[in-house]
Amino acid sequence: MDFDQCPPFSIAETKTLLSSREHFRKQWKNYVNTWFSRPGESKKLVKIFPRPTAGPLHPIVRGQTLKYNMKVRAGWGLTLEELKDRVSSCWNPIAPTIGISVDHRRKNRSLEGFQVNVLHLKTYKQKLVVFPRHAGKFKAGDSAAEVLANATQVQGPLLPIQHEKPSAELMKLTADLTAVKGYDKLQVERVNVSHVGARAKKASEAEKEEKK
Repeated sequence: MDFDQCPPFSIAETKTLLSSREHFRKQWKNYVNTWFSRPGESKKLVKIFPRPTAGPLHPIVRGQTLKYNMKVRAGWGLTLEELKDRVSSCWNPIAPTIGISVDHRRKNRSLEGFQVNVLHLKTYKQKLVVFPRHAGKFKAGDSAAEVLANATQVQGPLLPIQHEKPSAELMKLTADLTAVKGYDKLQVERVNVSHVGARAKKASEAEKEEKK
């Protein structure tokens, strides 16, 4: 029986215990999106002025494991090597004070990722406006008074990540292309990398036995 098409009736009259159609998740009240934080956000913007509203600068990284390594996202902090590079050259203790997040645990695994973050940091430093700690008392590294007068607070994402769509050309499949199995080749290379130590040990033991 389709209850949506039947006329309205009372549960007490029919003695039917209908289940409510409010199919919520557990603890659903904790995930309700509200707008009660707007007054607090406006106060925060005034308090942190002229700092960006999105917080400090984060690096551009890729997700871990084979499942997520194709996705580009914001990381936790820049590495010490990226801060020491000649192009970006930023002294490590000063970096957090000018809105740059630092993570000494992260390591650069590839040259491409290193160069991307160095360029990311260089772009940030070119657009950076440093206010003096005390009004009217300028020190080395502070921006000029003319630049400070025209400075504005950055609201929204700070240097958002630009996701570029990969371009591909259409081509006909040939016998040479179908003969190459890319996935199988990658699996074989992964196995070879994981067995480097064991195979080297086995080869050294075989050489010792031959010498005997």
